[in-house]
Amino acid sequence: MSSYKDLLAQREKLEKQIEEAKAKELIRIINDIKQKMSDYGLTLADLGFGRSKMAKAVRPRSGVAPKYRDPVSGSTWSGRGKPPKWIAGKNRDEYLIQQ
Repeated sequence: MSSYKDLLAQREKLEKQIEEAKAKELIRIINDIKQKMSDYGLTLADLGFGRSKMAKAVRPRSGVAPKYRDPVSGSTWSGRGKPPKWIAGKNRDEYLIQQ
């Protein structure tokens, strides 16, 4: 019967062998994948690691209708994001666009 220390030493030796075998196998697998990509002209995008020709088209964003208008310059603002200087700190009701 093996002692506790002997079993720990065996486990450590086996873990080292496992890591070495995994490293060798990974190198072989990576080289195989690279070769197949080269043979078939594949890119990372073809494998789903980025944009590809087959990716779905992006829907165009629709703009937000302006909600406020500066009577002096005619500039508009949708009410989203940082307010422009012409309306910042002022009563926004005065600048509402009538619909």
